Amino acid sequence: QVQLVESGGGLVQPGGSLRLSCAASHRLFSFRAMGWSRQAPGKQRELVATISSGFSTDYADSMKGRVTISKDNAKNTVYLQMNSLKPEDTAVYYCHAKPYSVDSWAYWGQGTQVTVSS
Repeated sequence: QVQLVESGGGLVQPGGSLRLSCAASHRLFSFRAMGWSRQAPGKQRELVATISSGFSTDYADSMKGRVTISKDNAKNTVYLQMNSLKPEDTAVYYCHAKPYSVDSWAYWGQGTQVTVSS
């Protein structure tokens, strides 16, 4: 069973930075792609960033220029570096994985809370 465990969330002031980590129980090259999404209270889940097996990346317009997704295959870990954080970035951030067998985000972590507030 694939497990994804996020960490690194917390309280940060506006303009601050956070780096989220997602540790996977399986080798990252087992997955077609990895990604991060977020969900704020009362809002739909939003895809934030993705990274393919070949290290191609894509970002949501809402965070483009402020966020960087990366991965370390040796550590089976995906990262989300977030800078210039705004109060509207407050949300639960989820890591997810897309296997080669299906074209969907089949595996999800439990999420980590990010709160941007002064």
